[in-house]
Amino acid sequence: MKMTEVVAALIWDGERFLACQRPAHKARGLLWEFVGGKVEPGESKAEALVRECREELAVTVAVGELFWETTHAYPDLTVHLSLYNARITEGTPQLLEHAALRWVAKEEIDTLPFCPADEPILERLKRI
Repeated sequence: MKMTEVVAALIWDGERFLACQRPAHKARGLLWEFVGGKVEPGESKAEALVRECREELAVTVAVGELFWETTHAYPDLTVHLSLYNARITEGTPQLLEHAALRWVAKEEIDTLPFCPADEPILERLKRI
């Protein structure tokens, strides 16, 4: 199966990070995830992340260092996910694509059903 390059943003507000709930009609509908998406041909990972945050949340982000990389095989695709620390430099997150947005404290991680590819990231977040 072809590998799909995906980027996502770990955006913090104090001790909480931003989580987004996938739309019901999409694959992995209503599961929670980090904002992001596919890297388009000719884009760097940072450029893709800036574009995705603008398209999905109407915010501009500054992309920081890589937080985590993982590969996960779903039944319909295999993703190589690169999660970057990012901060919002302009705008307030809006629901343009997702069903819901939520700032999540580490203690709340286990209360939300996240996409399976995010599980190793969430385990690391619980430990920091």
